[in-house]
Amino acid sequence: MGFQQTFKKRLDAILVRFAELQKVLESEPAPAPTDLAKLLKEQSDLVPIVDAIEVLNRLETELLDLEALKEDAAMRDLAFEESALLKDRLQKQEAQLKKLLLPKDRADSKNVMVEIRQGTGGDEAALFARDLWQMYVRYAEQNKWTTHLLSLNTNDLGGVKEVIFGIKGSNVFSKLKFESGVHRVQRVPATEGAGRVHTSAATVAVLPEAEEVDVVLRDEDLRIDTFRASGAGGQHVNKTESAIRITHIPSGLVVQQQDEKSQHKNKARAMKILRARLYAQERAKEEAKRSDVRKSQVGSGDRSERIRTYNYPQGRVSDHRINLTLHQLPDIMAGALDPLIENLIAHDESLKLTQLESAD
Repeated sequence: MGFQQTFKKRLDAILVRFAELQKVLESEPAPAPTDLAKLLKEQSDLVPIVDAIEVLNRLETELLDLEALKEDAAMRDLAFEESALLKDRLQKQEAQLKKLLLPKDRADSKNVMVEIRQGTGGDEAALFARDLWQMYVRYAEQNKWTTHLLSLNTNDLGGVKEVIFGIKGSNVFSKLKFESGVHRVQRVPATEGAGRVHTSAATVAVLPEAEEVDVVLRDEDLRIDTFRASGAGGQHVNKTESAIRITHIPSGLVVQQQDEKSQHKNKARAMKILRARLYAQERAKEEAKRSDVRKSQVGSGDRSERIRTYNYPQGRVSDHRINLTLHQLPDIMAGALDPLIENLIAHDESLKLTQLESAD
């Protein structure tokens, strides 16, 4: 069976399911509260698809009516003209509908936790990690999202060895999920006297924030140690065991927090980070099982994958996954990431549409 036939059958099945849902929701007695919530969510998800199908069907009916008018000599020219316009609208509506039918990432609507670490390049890599952090904070501000710092480890030059921060807002993960990987910078370091261009790197990991329902942490799977914090934080941190280290025994993941003076706050932050990392691990396992899904992604989300180069002498940013180069480096570092992100999302949708259409 060709794609077009499969596509039509899928649309018909959606209309049938939507009608079934309406019938169940209007039935007496009403479904149980837990079932009702699921049914309402399913119905809500189908509404934009059903609306788009109805528009498509209406356009197809109008096109058939115009075909009949072409037999009328007096109406032929107008019918051909209207038919061409209608076919264009029909094509666009079908493309929009195919996008709506693409598999949804259930994490797209989630807030995120971003981890940035210096890579190769010493102090310059730490300074670049700081620049990336500031870039994402500015991008968040432009989208009216809020950011909150979870953990920060700096060097003497003000560079960032590691920073973990959260971003809250509308559909944050859907916009930032392709940012995970190795970001490379080519520029003359501030500490370079000879004016030579150096290459340094930093790694970025964007993790969807996990709720308790996403990842269940059992007490018996956790080892929690307390100790005195070191480094910045004033005298108080050296007097009490406020720092927390949580080891997730089944996975071996270890999270440490000492930024807050309160042991309770450090534990809450550590649990939040641990939950996000475990959720990311589970997502990676699920994706690895579905090799076809991984082929349809712009990137694997692996922080070891080199994804982008920021070249300061030439004022350009190149994303290696989609062969895109933009000569807008100052704007991008100031948070104007949409030209990159929109191209990444469009490319990912294009790959998934191709995969959808190649399936019989």
